[in-house]
Amino acid sequence: MSGSETILRIAAKGDGVTASGAHHKGTATGDTVLVDGTIERGDHYQKPPCKHFINCGGCALQHVDDNELLNFVTERVVNAAEGQGIAPKTLLPTHLSPPKSRRRATLHGTRLQRGKRGSAQLGFKQSGSHNIVDINECHIMRPELFALVAPLRAFLAKHGNKRGIDIDLALTDQGVDCAIKNIELDGLEATEAVLDFARDEGLARLSLDMGYGAEAMWEPEPVTITLSGVAVPFPSGAFLQATQDAQEKLASDAAQVLAGAGRVADLFAGLGTFGFALSGGSEAVAVEAARDAHLACKSAAARGQRNVTAVHRDLFRNPLQADELKNFDAALLDPPRAGAREQVAAIAESDLKRLVYISCNPASWARDAKRLVDAGFTLEQMRPVGQFRWSTHVELFSYFTR
Repeated sequence: MSGSETILRIAAKGDGVTASGAHHKGTATGDTVLVDGTIERGDHYQKPPCKHFINCGGCALQHVDDNELLNFVTERVVNAAEGQGIAPKTLLPTHLSPPKSRRRATLHGTRLQRGKRGSAQLGFKQSGSHNIVDINECHIMRPELFALVAPLRAFLAKHGNKRGIDIDLALTDQGVDCAIKNIELDGLEATEAVLDFARDEGLARLSLDMGYGAEAMWEPEPVTITLSGVAVPFPSGAFLQATQDAQEKLASDAAQVLAGAGRVADLFAGLGTFGFALSGGSEAVAVEAARDAHLACKSAAARGQRNVTAVHRDLFRNPLQADELKNFDAALLDPPRAGAREQVAAIAESDLKRLVYISCNPASWARDAKRLVDAGFTLEQMRPVGQFRWSTHVELFSYFTR
């Protein structure tokens, strides 16, 4: 580098980028990289709120202010669309979830030493590494989840192993659902300790996977998650939007643009996150491959007397075809990160006129969006969503018509 350079943008993986294309980790737009490599901070740099930042892989962008974070989320989505020659008629304001709003998280732990002076590590993994960052603060998780970190660490010190343990936490209607994987319990004393831990911490459910699948050890009452006013049974490990506020924003957007649609195909429906939101004014046919999620949606719809019909079907192997889509006024897609190539191809070949596409991967969404636009669809609306705050993970809402 012959002279100082200014950081012009934040790249997809969180590095600051200069005009020459050089990447600099931990920089914000407006920072200046001097000839000797030192950084002069600009207006968009902020002191990271968490002392674990940089080491902990849970966050990548705590060093940028909210304006810069909003720009990052927005540009990730807009640039993905522009890369395919697509622009929305209306770009809705970017939604950014607040700190300490994440209601699900996966922690990693390992026992270091056993016995009276036993110790353990518990936290997120270091970025690009299998090393565990032992956390004692967190600015992304809901307080109800973080409150379990210290008790879980103490539990692992007594009953964990050195091979590594994964712990899935989710905040449900009844409290925290805790699922521990790769744990080994030996004898009655260890089993009783598990039950005592669940009772003492007021868990909604505690499941253990000792190599043969998850088994609920503690569940005082059936665990549910409320979706658009409907209490839906929550299978251990089921997909859940990361934050309540983002779920409500996405569901509200979908319900607004699909108002008046008599029958809507809710594809990759999961527990019915969007199907129940649409059921107030439409008949929603919720199509899902995961059997536990399908059955949960089906039972909740029947019990709540909501206009949702649950269908068990693998849309990757057996997408709804053009002739089947004739029976619907609109469709909603919320596929996994890989997108929905085959289902989108079938929609493109159908007569469907209205489509909501919610995505957790702007790259796969852009590929599918190009197929839709080539088939005559117009991108009416798009909203970038940053529910994984301070992460490079970005989601979006989009609405197509033709």
